[in-house]
Amino acid sequence: MCHAESRKIAIGSNSLPSGADMGNKKVCYYYDPEIGNYYYEQGHPMKPHRMRMTHALLAQYGLLQHMTVLKPSPAQEKDLCKFHAEDYVSFLRRITPDNQQDHLRQLKRFNVGDDCPVFDGLYSFCQTYAGGSIGGAVKLNYEHCDIAINWAGGLHHAKKCEASGFCYVNDVVLAILELLKFHERVLYVDIDIHHGDGVEEAFYATDRVMTVSFHKFGEYFPGTGGIEDIGVGKGKYYALNVPLDDGIDDESYQSLFKPIMRKVMEVYRPGTVVLQCGADSLSGDWLGSFNLTVKGHAECVRFMKSFNVPLLLLGGGGYTLRNVARCWCYETGVALGVEVDDKVPEHEYIEYFGPDYTLHLAPSNMKNKNSREKLDRIRAKVLDNISRLPHAPSVQFQERPPDTEIPEADEDEDDNKDERKDPDDDVNVDYLRETTPSRVKMEIIEPDAKDEIEMELDKGVRETDESLNDIECLMNPTLPTEAEAPASESLHTHVEEENSKNLPEQPEDMQHD
Repeated sequence: MCHAESRKIAIGSNSLPSGADMGNKKVCYYYDPEIGNYYYEQGHPMKPHRMRMTHALLAQYGLLQHMTVLKPSPAQEKDLCKFHAEDYVSFLRRITPDNQQDHLRQLKRFNVGDDCPVFDGLYSFCQTYAGGSIGGAVKLNYEHCDIAINWAGGLHHAKKCEASGFCYVNDVVLAILELLKFHERVLYVDIDIHHGDGVEEAFYATDRVMTVSFHKFGEYFPGTGGIEDIGVGKGKYYALNVPLDDGIDDESYQSLFKPIMRKVMEVYRPGTVVLQCGADSLSGDWLGSFNLTVKGHAECVRFMKSFNVPLLLLGGGGYTLRNVARCWCYETGVALGVEVDDKVPEHEYIEYFGPDYTLHLAPSNMKNKNSREKLDRIRAKVLDNISRLPHAPSVQFQERPPDTEIPEADEDEDDNKDERKDPDDDVNVDYLRETTPSRVKMEIIEPDAKDEIEMELDKGVRETDESLNDIECLMNPTLPTEAEAPASESLHTHVEEENSKNLPEQPEDMQHD
């Protein structure tokens, strides 16, 4: 089928009752070997090195060979500006540690500094993690996978015009905007310990996106997400907040998560689901105060997977490095339908997991401040809010403008190529899946007819998708939501597993986790 043909926005949902998990899923996984090299600053809790630790575990458990491994193509400035203000994106592109003293006023204006410091490669870092989330959305749109994973993404606090909570670019919002080109309704679920304020705020006034956030509330960053915050205008009751207290354990958490999400799926019937899997809600997190185990956290992934709706899994918070790697490795296995062994295999970061060297962790003996009565009240209130929604809200049925047609690879090329590679996805760079990955080997093939492609892309930009005009972004009522295919340059890159020879030794923060 030629993806350049005009398509209609998907109506309804292919969701099934939970528990009807239809076997193994096709999974795309995004990872850039350079992501672990970025470094916020000395003593900062956010350490991108955790993605490299996660990837190393995935490799040693043999999970990479069960999925399509992709290197994200960096999101371009115009991609980022589909949500963020142009002057803010331009600032991120230009600011460096060397020139930041010349831009003190802008640093304050855009809330950059302190929690969101300027560091070497800041803009490239933003391009990389946003590119993975946008790319995953495109893969889901074209049905090239059932589940897309970008553990580097999920930076849910960033706002239209400012950084916030270690987040500079809101890749979640950008991915959802991409999904809305093909899906009538998108559901966003957030299990980070912090409220998903940036995503909620972006879609607070629309029924095209429903946001559900389970988080700690009360004297805790970002201070938003009360149970009474339910959306406004067309978006009223399409924002759900589940405020929790310290020490919540697996049983208490699932006593809310499953009935609430089951009802949301029944009533809202989304075409696709975005699940932010922030690992700072795990027991023992450096900044968190919940008491979830890896299995308890992953049960949320398992439950949402069971509805058999296209699923985008993103990372988020998580500041005890060994536990973040444990969690996202195990949840990748859940996505694949593969049960991984509890014993951590020998690999370059094995010392992090001592003295037990196990994947799973026991909950602590901290007090659960969430009483059964309090949980019952929260559940009843949230379910009541859901009951006020019309079943399966609809938007006007719209023709999508044609997508840009990218030349396909020669069918006679190497049989090992990923046959599910999206020829129209110019935000992605595909990794070749090898059965025994051990080192990086990149072969870059420039696309043909580049000038013709750019002309078609420009044409696509002009042909905006009218159906996306219904998205009323609280911070930007006139948010442009072009329906053109992502316009970054297409590269087809074949990569074996990353070479760890340049990986740093154990990071300095191990005494904190």
